[in-house]
Amino acid sequence: MLRIGLTGGIGAGKSTVARRFADHGAVIVDADRLAREVVAPGTAGLAEIVDAFGSRMLTDDGELDRPAMGELVFADPAARARLNEIVHPKVGARTAEVLAEAPADAVVVHDVPLLVENGLAPGYHLVVVVDADEAIRVERVRRTRGMTEEAVRARIASQASRADRRAVADVWLDNDGAQAELITLVDALCRDRVRPFEENLRLGRPAQSVDGTVREHDPEWPAQAGRLIRRLRHELGERAAAIEHVGATAEPGRPAPDLLELELAVPSVETADSLTPLLAQAGFPPLADAAARHQRADAGRQGARVFRSADPGRPADLYVTVADRP
Repeated sequence: MLRIGLTGGIGAGKSTVARRFADHGAVIVDADRLAREVVAPGTAGLAEIVDAFGSRMLTDDGELDRPAMGELVFADPAARARLNEIVHPKVGARTAEVLAEAPADAVVVHDVPLLVENGLAPGYHLVVVVDADEAIRVERVRRTRGMTEEAVRARIASQASRADRRAVADVWLDNDGAQAELITLVDALCRDRVRPFEENLRLGRPAQSVDGTVREHDPEWPAQAGRLIRRLRHELGERAAAIEHVGATAEPGRPAPDLLELELAVPSVETADSLTPLLAQAGFPPLADAAARHQRADAGRQGARVFRSADPGRPADLYVTVADRP
C-alpha cells in the first residue's frame, strides 16, 4: 500500500486536504483522533497519565482535561516528552491495527500534525505539506476556533517552521486562496501522481523515465535526492549507509535530464539480492530492461543492478553496485 504523510501548521488547511483524499478513496489515519482514543476513560493510556501527572489532569467526568494537559506540556518540555512516551507507542500500535485492516491497493494518508517535529518524514513514500501565509492562517483560526490572535501566533511559533516543512515536502500545496482552489490541487495530485504511484508500487512496476531532454540545473535536485536517501535508509537501515547522490544532477550548476541518480555499494551479490524486496517496498522496484539500462550507464556503473522509482512525480534511478562482482 502507498503511505502518504500529510502535515501542515494550524490553520493551513490540512483537514480539508485529508477530507478530499478520503473522497478519492484513501484510508485516513488521523494521529490526533488515535491519540484521543488511546487516552479515553478506562484505557491504560489514561491511567498512565494520571500516574505520571496526577488526578489534576482529569475532568469531573473522569476524562483527560485536554486544556490543562496542553497548558502543562506547552510550557514544560520534560512533561511533553513524558506524555509522548506514554501516548506515541499506543498510537503506533493502533496505527498498525488500522493498516492491517486496509486493502492491498489502499492509499493510506497519515494525518500527522507533528510529522516534521517528530522526524517521521522518511517513513512515508510521499510527504504532502499544506501551507498558507501566516496572516491568513491567523485569521482562519480566529474565525473558526475563537482563539485570540496572540494565542494563534504563539501556537504557530511553537510548531515547525515553513523552512523545516519545505525540507521534507515532496508535494507542497499552497492554500492562500479559496478552498475550491485547494481541492482542485488535491484532485490533480490524486489523478496524476498518487493513484499511478500506488498502482506501480503494488505491481512492482517502475514509473516511466524522463525523455532525456537536458534542462537547466535545478537547485532543488540535491534536496530531492536527500529525501529519497533518507527514505531508503529508513527502509534498509545500516545496509544503506553508503548510499549517495551521483550523476549530473549531483553536480552544482550542471544542466542535466530531470532524473536523479543514486548509488549504493554493497559487499556481495547476496546482500544485493536481499535488498531487492525491501527496495520494492520503499518504492524502487527493479528495472525490467536492466541490461539495456546498464549500457546507458557510465563505465563506473557497468554491471550495476538498477532500480527505478515507482513515483511518476519524481524520476529517480538507484544503482546497486556489488564490490565483488566479476
